[in-house]
Amino acid sequence: MEDPELWSYAEIARHINVRPETVRNYRRHGLLPDPDVTDGSGHPRWYPGTIRSWARNRPRHR
Repeated sequence: MEDPELWSYAEIARHINVRPETVRNYRRHGLLPDPDVTDGSGHPRWYPGTIRSWARNRPRHR
């Protein structure tokens, strides 16, 4: 069963320890997975599992 919680840029930023604007930039540059849903206001949202999987596999800073 999928986790009903959805994460915004702020929750993703906290999870990977960056600023929300950094996460927005990741999305603009195609580095973030496509949103799982878009809420009624048009804001992208992701399931925690989507982001956890992406975060495990994303390139790290050198």
